[in-house]
This record gives sequence, C-alpha cells and structure tokens, in this order.
Amino acid sequence: MEAAINRRILAFLRDHGEEMVSLLVHLVELESPTDHKPSVDRLSGFLAEELRSLGARVEILPQVEAGDHLLAAWGVGEGGALILCHMDTVWEVGTVAERPVYIEDGRLYGPGTQDMKGGIVVGLWALRALRELDLMPDKPITMLLTSDEETGSLSSRPIIEAQAGQHGVVFVLEPAVPPQGALKTWRKGVGEYRVTVTGRAAHAGADHQKGINALEELAYQILAIQGLTDYEAGTTFNVGVAGGGTRRNVIPAQAWAEIDVRIVSAEEARRVESGMQSLRTHLPGAELEVRGGIERPPMERTSQIAALYTRAQALAQGMGVEISEAGTGGASDGNLTAALGVPTLDGMGVVGDGGHAVGEYVVVASMPERAALLAAMLRAV
Repeated sequence: MEAAINRRILAFLRDHGEEMVSLLVHLVELESPTDHKPSVDRLSGFLAEELRSLGARVEILPQVEAGDHLLAAWGVGEGGALILCHMDTVWEVGTVAERPVYIEDGRLYGPGTQDMKGGIVVGLWALRALRELDLMPDKPITMLLTSDEETGSLSSRPIIEAQAGQHGVVFVLEPAVPPQGALKTWRKGVGEYRVTVTGRAAHAGADHQKGINALEELAYQILAIQGLTDYEAGTTFNVGVAGGGTRRNVIPAQAWAEIDVRIVSAEEARRVESGMQSLRTHLPGAELEVRGGIERPPMERTSQIAALYTRAQALAQGMGVEISEAGTGGASDGNLTAALGVPTLDGMGVVGDGGHAVGEYVVVASMPERAALLAAMLRAV
C-alpha cells in the first residue's frame, strides 16, 4: 500500500516535470547573492507567495543586514518535520546575464541551480504533490528558508536551532553527493582560527639583533598547526592565508595567519581546541594570540541518522529509485540541527555537480525523484 502511494506521488511529479524546470529557471533568474539584501528579499517575497498558494501559514522574518528569512508551516501540534533550505547563492547579480540558464543532455546549467535553488524546487513540489493528492500527513511540517547560509548563517542560526528543537526530524535540501546522488549521513564540522604574532621592529641592517621577527615566529607556528592534522581521525588543518611585515628592510613586528579546521567528531573538536590553545612561542620575547574556535559542530552519523537513511532507502527502492549514502568535508545548517540531537538527513536536494563553480548543473530527471522521496519521508516520519 505504502509503495503504491509513493509510486503515485512519483508519477504525479514526473507528469509535472516541465513545471518544475520552469520554476527552477525562474528562481535562478531571481539572483540572490548573500550580500545583496534587495535581491534576496525579492526572492523571499516571491517564495512567500508560492508557499501561501500551497496552504502554508507564512511568516516573513525581517533582517537588518541579511535578507529576510521565511517560515512556512502546515498543521499544528508537537514534533513533525522541519525542512531546511537557503535562498542565498555565491553568485553576484549579473551572472545570469553572462551565463544564461540552458539545458543540455538532460542537465540544467546555471548559477545556483544545484546549490541550492534546485532543493527549493524539490521542497515546494513535494508539498504540492502531497496537497493535490490529498496525502498531507497529520504531523506538522515546517519549511524554513534562510538567506545567509553561504556566509555562516549568522542571523539564521538561532532561528534554525529554535525550530529544530520543536520538531522530531530535520530534512536538509542541500544537493546530494555527486555523481550518484548519495544522501548525506555525516558532515565534517568547521573551525576557524586566527593566530597573531607580535615581535619587535628594528632596522634590518643596523639593528638586526635587536629585532624579534614576527614572520619567523609565525613560520614555527604554521608548522606546528599543520602538524595537528590527523588523516586517520578525519581532522585537517589548513593555514590558508598569512601575512605580516611592512618593508623589506624592517624586522617585522606583526604577523598573522588564518586557519581552517575540519573535524568529524566532538572528540576531535576538543583535541583541536586543546592543540590550538597549547601553541607556544619559539623566539624569546615574541607574543602569541589565538582567537576563534569550532564554528559549526560535526554532523555525526548517529544510530538515529542511520535509521532515517535506512527508511529513505527502503522508500526509494519501493519507487524504483536507487539511493546510497555518503559524507562530505563541507558543512551545512544540518550540522547545527544534528548537534542538538535532532535526527537529520542531509543531501535531500537535487542530483547534480559543480556547486560554486562555472559548470554548476542539476540532473533534470532527479527533481521529480527527489521531490517524491521527500514527500514519502514526510509521510513516513
């Protein structure tokens, strides 16, 4: 019975595949770079009307600097599912004029298609299918569309965490893992650190011995930091940007470095923090300051997440669709919800590739399939 209903959902969505494509093209053309609030607000206004047409109670959450967030709700009561999307992209206004959307060999190319306007289409059409087929579940459903995920979810994080705490499960419509479209059952956490070294300036020719070379000290620190990488534990440190000094003939008094850290477990988060705070200077008189920390906790593959994936796999197979699972070194808002202990399944969006790159695309045939899987999961949980 369940499999028959889900196949009916999939057939409905495939029949409306052209409309899904048209919506995605329109969303891409409504460009929405994170740092351009008017553009993001224009997109959120359009999506608010789309959600109201689906019977949702829509609340626009105004923001001063970031784009306005959207909260849409169906049903009432405790638990239910939270669907997470983000409206912002990394592409500046004018990119679509330079690289218009086009379809070739079953792929829809365009800036922001995969990450993650295709996911928004999946969410909207999953809900449309449930409504039009009179299959909406009894449990409440909430869809949160945020505007600043690409820059760290600074304004949306409290909202995401508050909403996750009110729901029993979270589905994140970030793109699936290419090339096969695997669901994401784990993600690495992300840390950001800045190390600042203070030395002593002196004339490089006349008073070399009186100086304390901050860049020399920083070189020692870079080697120590890179040495904290542990591939077996899945932890990486990358000193990605560094600088210092003023002129060639001046012993540099200041130097700095910015570090990216990726971790797969809370245990490694503690080791990372301990390692960074344990850094000590090598040159007598040099001073060291370490700022930062783990910005996004890891999304660990818990037994609850594994069970969610197993359920999704069974539902997909019942529709004749094969899925698998994987993880990634990148973070998403799913890291935040999983860290709260709320079962989270990520990568529920479209199949494609090239996110943040010129060749970004979505596999057109994946949109009905992913929308059907989301609809089936909303009914199942």
